[in-house]
Amino acid sequence: MLRAELDAIDLRILRELQRDGRMTNVELSERVGISAPPCLRRVRKLEESGIIEGYHAMLSAPKLGFDLVAFCMIGLKHQSEANLKAFAAATEGWPMVRQAWMVNGDSDFLLHCVAENLTRFQDFVIEVLTANEHVHTVRTMLTIRQVKKVPLLEI
Repeated sequence: MLRAELDAIDLRILRELQRDGRMTNVELSERVGISAPPCLRRVRKLEESGIIEGYHAMLSAPKLGFDLVAFCMIGLKHQSEANLKAFAAATEGWPMVRQAWMVNGDSDFLLHCVAENLTRFQDFVIEVLTANEHVHTVRTMLTIRQVKKVPLLEI
């Protein structure tokens, strides 16, 4: 399903589900102004098409003991397709890496990391990142505080 195929009701459904993914189908249908059965069919179609990728709870990392958030800019030794794919695949096995992007510019990858503390993060950088056979440079940025958190797409 392409964006061009989304009508106003589909967009309202997506907006409402971004705000509260736990609401019942009946509540969702009331909010978007259609009855429950067609609302459920639309939601299922949005899920099957991959527009709705899933549902999750937003957790407070600090309250769960994860006090450090950092970004790592990774430069690879060689930017061959095989090396890029190998490094990307390696990130899947690193729980501390919560999100990873292949980027252009001075770095090849940008990693969003969450750790319990500075010692655990430093161990990861030294023992895992710099030890990776494809990695040439690792530049890290420790965050001070998050000033904006908007997990919603503006649609």
